[in-house]
Amino acid sequence: MALSRSLAAVVFIFLSCYATVPSLATSDGFLQCLSAAIPEELLYMQSSPSFTSVLVSSIRNPKFSTPSMVKPLVIVTPTNASHVQAAVVCGRQNDVRIRVRSGGHDYEGLSYRSARPEVFAVVDLANLRSVSVDQTAATAWVDSGATLGELYYAISKASNTLAFPAGLCPTIGVGGHLSGGGFGMLLRKYGAAIDNVLDATLVDAKGRLLDKESMGADVFWAIRGGGGASFGIVLSWKVNLVSVPPTVTMFSVPKSVNEGAVDVLTKWQEVAPALPDELFIRVVVQKQGANFQSMYLGTCDTLLPLMVSSFPELGLNRAHCKEMSWIQSVPYIYLGSTATVEDILNRATSTTSFSKATSDYVRQAIPKDVWVQIFAWLSKPNGGLMITEPYGGKISSFPETATPFPHRDGVLYNIQYMNFWSAATDGSAQTKWLKDFYTFMAPYVSQNPREAYVNYRDLDLGENTVVGNVTNYEVAKVWGEKYYKGNFERLAMAKGEVDPDDYFRNEQSIPPLVASK
Repeated sequence: MALSRSLAAVVFIFLSCYATVPSLATSDGFLQCLSAAIPEELLYMQSSPSFTSVLVSSIRNPKFSTPSMVKPLVIVTPTNASHVQAAVVCGRQNDVRIRVRSGGHDYEGLSYRSARPEVFAVVDLANLRSVSVDQTAATAWVDSGATLGELYYAISKASNTLAFPAGLCPTIGVGGHLSGGGFGMLLRKYGAAIDNVLDATLVDAKGRLLDKESMGADVFWAIRGGGGASFGIVLSWKVNLVSVPPTVTMFSVPKSVNEGAVDVLTKWQEVAPALPDELFIRVVVQKQGANFQSMYLGTCDTLLPLMVSSFPELGLNRAHCKEMSWIQSVPYIYLGSTATVEDILNRATSTTSFSKATSDYVRQAIPKDVWVQIFAWLSKPNGGLMITEPYGGKISSFPETATPFPHRDGVLYNIQYMNFWSAATDGSAQTKWLKDFYTFMAPYVSQNPREAYVNYRDLDLGENTVVGNVTNYEVAKVWGEKYYKGNFERLAMAKGEVDPDDYFRNEQSIPPLVASK
C-alpha cells in the first residue's frame, strides 16, 4: 500500500473532523472539500482542459463517450489511500456519490458514467497500480488500478513458473475483474481469480481503511465476486500465485461448417469440461466457422496422444502446436503471434468499435440440430459472435456459496455473446440481432434463473429502482439472481452491514438488506 495504516488513520480523523463543519450539500461544497484534502493536480473538474482526455483515457466502448453521456462532476486520480478516503468522506458530506474505475472495461460503462441524470464523481484508480511479488511465498499484492497485463508481467519477472489465473485481456483492470469473479485459460486447473484472493484493503462508506480482518468475514466474502463498487472501494488485493510448467502448448484450430464444425462443436461441449484440468479449449464461433483455441500446461509431445484419445474429432496435429512460456501465451492468445511480452503493458486499446454483450451458462449439451440453427443466426446480416469457455475442473469444485460467483458444479460452459459496429451506424440492427439471438437461445441454456456473468454486465437484464433513497431489493432481485443465484440475499445482507445507507450505488449495485434487531 502507498499509505501506511497509521497515516491513513490520521487522515481519516482529520477528514471526519472536517466533515462536521456545517456546509450546504452542494457540488461547490464537495469540490471545496476535495480541494482541502487532495492535491489540485489530482483533481479534474469539468472545467479543466484535461477533463475530457482523462475521462476517455480508459473508455473501452466509444458509445459511452458521446456528448449526451452523463459525465462526472469531477475525476479524482488518487495516488494513495488518503485521497480515496477524502473523496468518500467529502462525497458523503455533500451528497455526491462516487463511481470507481480501475480499467474501464465495464461493459455498461457504469464505472465512469451514469445511465440517468445524476451528480456524481469518479475515483479513477489508474495511479494506484503497484504490484509486489513474494516469490518465496508465491503471493502478490496488487493494486486495483493495475491491469492484468501489469500483474502478469510483474509475476513473470519474479519467476517463469508462477502465474495467476485471471482473464485473457491484458488491459482489464484488476479491481473490477476480481470484484466480479475473473477467469481465463487457467480456470480448469486453478479456478477463478477470486478463488485465489487471500486478503484485500477496502475504503468503506465511512472512509475507513479496512483489511480482511477488520472488514469482517461477510464483507470479505462479498467483495470476492459480488461486483465492483457496491461495498466500498477495494484498493489492493493479496493473491495466491499458482505453479505453471516452464513450457505450455497453445493451439488454434479453425473449423468451418463445411469442415464439420457442427459435429466438432457438438462433441466439444461434452469433452471439454471433462478433459484433464491442465487442458483448456475454448471456442470462438462466428459466421460459418468455429476457432478452437487452447492452452495446455505441458509439451506438445504430451498433448498429442491426449487429444487423439479424448478428442480426435478436432484433428490436432504437431503443426498446430505452439510451445512457449506461460507469460508468452498472454500476448499470443489476445494480441497475436507477432506480439511481444512487453506489449501486454500497453494500457491503451482501440476505441473505434462500438459493442454490446451479454452472457449465458449451459448445463445440458445443446443438440446438434440446434448448432445448425446457431450458425444460421451467426451468418445473418449484422450478426455477431459467441465465445464459449468450458468449466469443469477446479472452478467447478467449489460450492456455489463459497464465493458470490455461483456458476460452479454442473456448468458445462459459459457463453459470451458480442456484437460490434462502427460510427457509421447507430448500432440498432446489431443490438436487435443480439437481443433476438439471446431470445432464441433461451430453451438451451440454464433456467430458473437464466444465469449470467456479472463481468459481462448487461443492463437489459434489469436496472435498480431507488425508493426512499435506498435501492429496492425486490426490483434488484430480477437481475441479481441471474448473476448470483441464491447468493444474492447474502450479498444484500453484507451490503447492509458495510453500507446500510446505500452510498455506493449504481444501476446494478447490490441493495442493502439490514437485519432487524
